[in-house]
Amino acid sequence: MLKFFKPAPAKERLPEDKIDAEYKKLRFQVFMGIFIGYAAYYLIRKNFSLAMPYLTEEGFSKGELGLALSAISIAYGISKFVMATISDRSNARVFLVTGLILSAIINLLMGFIPFFTSTITIMFIMLFLNGWVQGMGWPPSGRVLVHWFSVSERGGKTAIWNVAHNVGGGLMAPLAIGGVSLATTYFGATFIGYEGVFILPALVAIVVAIIAFALIRDTPQSEGLPPIEEHRDDYPSKSKKTFETELTTKEILFKYVLNNKWVWAIAIANIFVYFVRYGVLDWAPTYLSEEKGFNMSESGIAYFLYEWAGIPGTLLCGYISDKVFKGRRGPAGVVFMLGVLVAVLVYWFNPAGNPLVDNIALIAIGFLIYGPVMLIGLQALDFVPKKAAGTAAGLTGFFGYIGGAVSANAIMGFVVQHFSWDAGFMLLTVSCALAVVLFAITWNVRGQEVVKNH
Repeated sequence: MLKFFKPAPAKERLPEDKIDAEYKKLRFQVFMGIFIGYAAYYLIRKNFSLAMPYLTEEGFSKGELGLALSAISIAYGISKFVMATISDRSNARVFLVTGLILSAIINLLMGFIPFFTSTITIMFIMLFLNGWVQGMGWPPSGRVLVHWFSVSERGGKTAIWNVAHNVGGGLMAPLAIGGVSLATTYFGATFIGYEGVFILPALVAIVVAIIAFALIRDTPQSEGLPPIEEHRDDYPSKSKKTFETELTTKEILFKYVLNNKWVWAIAIANIFVYFVRYGVLDWAPTYLSEEKGFNMSESGIAYFLYEWAGIPGTLLCGYISDKVFKGRRGPAGVVFMLGVLVAVLVYWFNPAGNPLVDNIALIAIGFLIYGPVMLIGLQALDFVPKKAAGTAAGLTGFFGYIGGAVSANAIMGFVVQHFSWDAGFMLLTVSCALAVVLFAITWNVRGQEVVKNH
């Protein structure tokens, strides 16, 4: 299996007069490959959230569905770390596309075969498997970013790539609703209707996987090009080391990641950022339909707006952290999480019957929350050598998903079911405040300086 993922071997170096043109062409190409490839992962990650209102009508409780939904985050959190250690020693092109196709197959099974949505246990297993292969998306993207883009440009490029979350997440809702419409219109005798939320996005994801495979390349050296640091004369330290030697798993873990206090600081911050991100996102369709009187179509539109508002927010956050705070990510995180706190309170206390205010609050939360998500991922890449980048990002993701997203799924479901939506929103508010505090701790930390001194 590991031979299948083996990194692409270095090719003989191209003549000097061809390097600039080839680098320019391939940098754009590989960036587009990981952008659309990672966006497609989001077409088939959270479809179950839109199926949940239908499944409650089938007799499943919110607590049960929340537990099933948590399987994605449990598996994804573990996988993002475990698969990252494999990804750091694998061909990014093969690794990313394999995970995407496997995820699409799982979604197609849940859509076409009623058995796979017949009980909470079966749904938990299927969503766990989906979450596991979903963990094969971020690490190879991080590997591509650190190999094809040098330190001084990586912040901006990572911010742009990071909006693939929102492009995919935003397109998922209209695709899923379109799938429901197709299922009920043309296959009404066969399907209840919700199956379409799995089928159409999965078919689109398979097409994107094929395109991504055609675009992505593993490393510059595998295309006969010099390391990016040499090409741009942009080294992370005065010693001009490029860390091109493939590291062992032991070296990655124990030399560069697990003993790095700043990686741990942002990993813990990620718990609270992700609790807010998914506590709002995953429960939006159910909360809006139960408490605010939204129908399925209106909930889908709100979900779409939440995701797409993250695009300008992420880009602005990256710009502010680079230009205003001179590469310090902590202050930008504090500012954005304080904004999230205010927007969550508006979303909570706005009375039913004011859908415009609800949508504006969701847009504000979406606009603001993805900046901190991006910052933590960027810091993870900055704090370690590039051959350990996927693992560092995987560790922060592990904490974010296991500590934050799982709680947002399972704990929110049971708290809302047994207490109230107000109790759930109290948890969201406290999480915002704790995220602000943890970002403040990293106020004066610059990633490059940590790499140099580490």
